[in-house]
Amino acid sequence: MRTTRKSWVALTAGMAGIALVATGCASSTDDDGTDEGTDEGSGTEEITLTVATFNEFGYEDLVTEYMELNPGITVELKKAATANEARDNLNTRLAAGSGLSDVEAIEVDWLSELMQFSDKFVDLSDPSVEDRWLDWKTAAATTADGMLMGYGTDIGPQGLCYRSDLFTAAGLPADRAEVATLLEGDWEHYFEIGDQFVAASDSAWFDSAGATYQAMINQVENAYEEDDGTVIGIDHATVKDIYTSVLDASVDRELSAHLAQWSDDWNAAFQNGAFATMACPGWMLGVVEGNAAGVTGWDFADVFPGGGGNWGGSYLTVPTQSEHPEEAMALANWLTAPEQQIKAFIAKGTFPSQVDALSSEDLLSQTNAFFNDAPTGEILANRAAAITATPFKGPNYFAIHTTVTDALTRVDVDKTDDAASSWEKALTAFGELGLG
Repeated sequence: MRTTRKSWVALTAGMAGIALVATGCASSTDDDGTDEGTDEGSGTEEITLTVATFNEFGYEDLVTEYMELNPGITVELKKAATANEARDNLNTRLAAGSGLSDVEAIEVDWLSELMQFSDKFVDLSDPSVEDRWLDWKTAAATTADGMLMGYGTDIGPQGLCYRSDLFTAAGLPADRAEVATLLEGDWEHYFEIGDQFVAASDSAWFDSAGATYQAMINQVENAYEEDDGTVIGIDHATVKDIYTSVLDASVDRELSAHLAQWSDDWNAAFQNGAFATMACPGWMLGVVEGNAAGVTGWDFADVFPGGGGNWGGSYLTVPTQSEHPEEAMALANWLTAPEQQIKAFIAKGTFPSQVDALSSEDLLSQTNAFFNDAPTGEILANRAAAITATPFKGPNYFAIHTTVTDALTRVDVDKTDDAASSWEKALTAFGELGLG
């Protein structure tokens, strides 16, 4: 399908329906979302709903609140350590025909490949969610025949996380406004400031070649596929130039900490000052805070190399395997309502995709104590406005993208190949996909 691309500057408030709260019986709901017929001792069926997520969605307190509103329902969270782990589990259990959770989170990079099996998921279309999300967020989860396969959770406008103490030690400006001015520009400018930093520091400039490539490729509208799904592949200047640029910065200029994101070594590196900067979509703020617990000096700047970019964002789906599809749909509806998206952002930095939430003062006024009281709500809203396009991610995106990220890992992390030999292996791996 063709994904609609709209300028973030043109965000307009749409009417977001208030989600109906699930109940174990077909009774009506009050305006506050509580069920008139749900009452302890009222005979309501006791059911358990499972919600499968990954990384940090900020749902821990929300599911507790949901159960308080719905005494007949128990909600259990199942959190995978990484998106890839969640994808593998979902694909395995989808093929087996059993074992999936009532609500399954899907990351945008592998949404399109699963939309080929939309008959395995419940159509979530409902009047209460019309115009709830940004246009492109909804379009990406809508099939050609109009089925809404997922409710949008977060989006990933990116700022820059940085260690202000390491900047100061290296003689660079450390105030977040000064850092934003210092790093305004393209990716080569970002790498040049990195050259200055590593010349005066024992720390690396950024964490990972793979993560840096991800941030850069997310600024390309059609890296691997045309809007109609026609495969472009990887053997063209756009992809090859970014690949070469990243590895030149990582290896030749020694700017990388040579870490694979989500690995044990990467998690541990937050505690020892291994690197000074990293690309940070909103959802990454909670990850950084968790891994860097007890470490001072982290800050968040309103700047991003190359302008703006969206990294990630997810959806909640309801597999047809669910024994309680109506209740699961209502739970997913409630979790993605504006009020809940703002609460999730406050908890873990997951920036809302809800139109009404984006203009809320509750969102825009948020600060984060761990990041030196950075005005994270305002910064991420500004970073969202800087996004002018979102990349097309068709059914083959994930598989094609993996051939390049594996190549980067061989050079930057495993150190088994140089850039040229690893690229040849990437071309071979792409050929084995049989996509032309």
